Amino acid sequence: FGNKKHHPSTMKIVSTTVLISLCCASSAFGLHGRASSALKKTGLLSSAPKPMVQPLDLRGNRISETALLNSEAAELPRGGEAAKSGGIDGGLIAYFALWYLGNYYYNISNKLALNAAGGKTGFPMTISSLQLGIGCIYGIFLWLAPDAREKPKVTTADIIKMLPVSFCFMGAHCASVFAMGMGAVSFAQIVKASEPAFAAVLSQFVYGKKVSTAKWLCLPIVIGGVVLASVKELDFAWSALISACIANMFAAVRGNENKKLMESEGIKDRIGSIGNQFAITSILGFLLSLPVLLIQEGSRLGEFVQMAKTTPALWVNLVSSAFFFYGYNELATMTLKKTGAVTQSVANTAKRVIVIVGVAVVLGESLSPIKLIGCSIGIGGVLLYSVIDSLVKPKKA
Repeated sequence: FGNKKHHPSTMKIVSTTVLISLCCASSAFGLHGRASSALKKTGLLSSAPKPMVQPLDLRGNRISETALLNSEAAELPRGGEAAKSGGIDGGLIAYFALWYLGNYYYNISNKLALNAAGGKTGFPMTISSLQLGIGCIYGIFLWLAPDAREKPKVTTADIIKMLPVSFCFMGAHCASVFAMGMGAVSFAQIVKASEPAFAAVLSQFVYGKKVSTAKWLCLPIVIGGVVLASVKELDFAWSALISACIANMFAAVRGNENKKLMESEGIKDRIGSIGNQFAITSILGFLLSLPVLLIQEGSRLGEFVQMAKTTPALWVNLVSSAFFFYGYNELATMTLKKTGAVTQSVANTAKRVIVIVGVAVVLGESLSPIKLIGCSIGIGGVLLYSVIDSLVKPKKA
């Protein structure tokens, strides 16, 4: 990712390109996406030969292949054929791996792009906005490419309804990038782990959705862990802390607004898929970020363009971070939709631990014992917050 001085840097770019391609291909076609239809058209994936012994119903009539497949599909539990046979769902495991890797490499390439652009005095808004814009190009490409993704059939009214979610998505992303530019990535991630505290307050007092007492009791653990991790933070900055908290607020509002959006009649069918929803949200988020970009850093855009021309580390990491961001977000949504609530909580917790420790090691950030203890307490509190209602739920007699 760094300046191209040695041969290993070329290898990093090649490995990054390969990983981006895997993430993009996975998000484009899904675990059981439309790729099979494309392969069938080219003859690379042919239908299985008909068995010599045909299935019969109770009356001795031959059962059609379509009816047989439909009946088998109806019996499959969540997780597909692997779950039915008690085996391992290789596709789901691959999704988890690519999601984690995408998130991990996004955080690294994003920080390197921020550093190459001047660090704390650089261009966080420009970088975050361009990351959304580059992701939009990929999303539009999938609509235009044959057999990749079906186009949404949204109306103007649907687009207007999606604006609040898109604005919050843009705000959360830009604030997160700003936080990581002002301080250590690991510190920003630890603060972002306290998002449930913001979500609980908003749900209870703004959206009128009651939060259980058990969940409220978990929040001091989360907040205490974040405070403890901040005590000995060598790269502490109030701007990083405030930006990460703003990102949490935007993310919490987005979650509640997204639930309201999905309750709109017929909008799920018109959007068509999770990928389409994320693509539309990204496009709208990018457009909404442009006025903020022009106000905050518009007068310095010429300086940024010149820097990008003369600093390969800037544009290489900017482009790669954009694809990693788009890919891992789609993969995360698709993966979590195929798992249960407890699995989702554990997966998110494990992801944060991997990113915080892994990125800190690679970027040489401080990992003092007190920071690790605070991180463990905070993330453990988030996990407990996620599953506490199911743990204290009274058992049915």
